[in-house]
Amino acid sequence: MEKKIGNIRIDYMLKKLSEKDVLEMPMRQFEVWWNEAVESKITEVNAMTLSTVATDGQPSARIVLLKEFSDQGFTFFTNYESKKGRQIAENSKVSLVFFWKELQRQVCIEGIAEKIDEAASDAYFQSRPYGSRIGAWSSPQSRIIASRDVLEENEANYKKIYPEAVPKPPHWGGYLIKPETIEFWQGRSSRLHDRIVYTLVDNQWKIFRVAP
Repeated sequence: MEKKIGNIRIDYMLKKLSEKDVLEMPMRQFEVWWNEAVESKITEVNAMTLSTVATDGQPSARIVLLKEFSDQGFTFFTNYESKKGRQIAENSKVSLVFFWKELQRQVCIEGIAEKIDEAASDAYFQSRPYGSRIGAWSSPQSRIIASRDVLEENEANYKKIYPEAVPKPPHWGGYLIKPETIEFWQGRSSRLHDRIVYTLVDNQWKIFRVAP
């Protein structure tokens, strides 16, 4: 008999998280969890949900891939003319969520999205496989198209234009998400999860626990 959706549940018991355990700076704590996630061989460990909000208040969410993190924040790359790019231009407040189910963990981030400089975007673009670089030219991302034939015709045309070296399109580049709040969520038994939150107040990180 098929299991009812409402009866699907897991009792989280792998790990715990205490205020005494976390590091003073949230990006150092993220680095610890990131390394543990990488060592756990999680598939697409860098996948994260990016949420943006349009001017009418309608939120949108999608999976993007983290490409770098530092003390400044989290970096990903995209088409600036995509739906998310247009929404970020209208409202730079965004959120990110990492969900590493194998470790029963989430990291939830709220912050401000800023474009990175062209040189950094170009350097990353040139590190991508040839097909991905051609794809950045071929896809009018988030725009309505008549059929897949449009993409395939664009791809064929751009391969003729750029048979080897492929320049970065002017509408393509990176964003840095500068965090203002980072929550580390560790699943615990009976839904009494551990949630440790870092919030930036007057350029200082404050750490506190919130109820699950």
